Amino acid sequence: MLIDTFDSILGFTAWLLIGYMLFVIIVYGGMMVLSIKHIRKQYQLDEKEPYDELLKSSYTKPVSILVPAYNESAGIYGSIRSLVSIEYPEYEIIIINDGSTDDTIEKLIERFQLKKIHRVIRNQLHTKPVKALYQSVIYPNLYVMDKENGGKADALNAGINFSRYPYFCSLDGDSVIERNAFLKVMKPIIESDDDIIASGGSIRIANGCRIQNGEVTEIGLSSKPVVIMQVIEYLRAFLAGRIGLSSTNLLLIVSGAFGVFSKKWVIKAGGYSHTVGEDMELVVRLHRLIKEEKLDKKIVYVPDPVCWTEAPEELKYLRRQRKRWHRGLFESLWEHRKTIFNPRYKSIGLVSMPYYLLIEFFGPVIELLGYIIMIVAYFRGEIFIEVALLFFLLTVVYGSIFSAMAVLLEEWSMEKYPKVSHLMKLFLVALTESFWYRPMTVFWRIEGIMDVILKKKGWGEMARKGVSNE
Repeated sequence: MLIDTFDSILGFTAWLLIGYMLFVIIVYGGMMVLSIKHIRKQYQLDEKEPYDELLKSSYTKPVSILVPAYNESAGIYGSIRSLVSIEYPEYEIIIINDGSTDDTIEKLIERFQLKKIHRVIRNQLHTKPVKALYQSVIYPNLYVMDKENGGKADALNAGINFSRYPYFCSLDGDSVIERNAFLKVMKPIIESDDDIIASGGSIRIANGCRIQNGEVTEIGLSSKPVVIMQVIEYLRAFLAGRIGLSSTNLLLIVSGAFGVFSKKWVIKAGGYSHTVGEDMELVVRLHRLIKEEKLDKKIVYVPDPVCWTEAPEELKYLRRQRKRWHRGLFESLWEHRKTIFNPRYKSIGLVSMPYYLLIEFFGPVIELLGYIIMIVAYFRGEIFIEVALLFFLLTVVYGSIFSAMAVLLEEWSMEKYPKVSHLMKLFLVALTESFWYRPMTVFWRIEGIMDVILKKKGWGEMARKGVSNE
């Protein structure tokens, strides 16, 4: 009798999980269809001429580029070299040295011939004290702020206070930007007549690429499977995920590695908050502000402008990153929990926030439970073999097949990887995701949830090699 009850509970739970997996696959499938539709519509056009017009147009809005840097000595030089040569009419670069304990500030002073300056800073957002301001002798639009350590959000807020222009871009200190990326990411803002208040570009993995003097001269792939899987993850997240969400104004994440914001709206929203996931939390807060003021403003994702960034090559650093990301997701959801299933916030409250809660946050919990039930069901005998097999096949579709489709979408639209051997490697590795990489990241995200429960804080140490081959 007890065994029959156990089997009944096991069977019910298993079918419930299968129903959840089918729901997730339908959601991701729908986002993939939207992505394919919008990306092909955009890239059927020859867009070189419009960008040339923007480069010469008086309507192109000036941008302040903010680069928070904490112990970024290894890659900061290459990142800045990529910025001083971008194709954009008017911009300033503001490096915020957030109390680095390495030689980041010394390297900046030496290589860019920085001289101390005195300028009044309008403190619209509260930050840690600024110790010194510098300006480059060789690049007059390059500034460096040296301040006390306060975290990435604090550094960005300090940069916003110092900036002069109506739009700012946040960039990671270990990233390299393509020369025309700013024209592309700013195009929808310029053409929207201020209806678009934030725009995000694509992030690609720089490991394996050849980068000289701050410019990607040859696109390549790392030889390490764990890095290749991160390339595939980024393709799926940006091309297959964010395009679909952006097309319906449901986007809740503009990557902190490359995003442009209206300074007026960010200050109105209170600036960056001191959370682990400060980029997502700001975007959600902007959406709330828009809905509460009943305005028709949008936050969009533009797939073509690309920023190349360094990915963790060791499992211990990748684990720390994924745990931190999941904690950041929880902090954003918890901070704005009143929006979830709240019709006042329309599609954000009824679709976007529930999606991030039920699929992105609780997804690893459901998946782990599915793995456990699949193993138990297999050993319970023939009656559950079909259930275990079905769950396994759905997991493969959810992981490997969607990842492989993202690789094909990359080649179909973006063509960033010119070598056939690279595409074949990406495609074949993508098909293996469900067998090793996805279970691993599920466990790490579960650890992130445990960190939330145990109230653990901090970013964790991340090793940097630098993306520039100087």
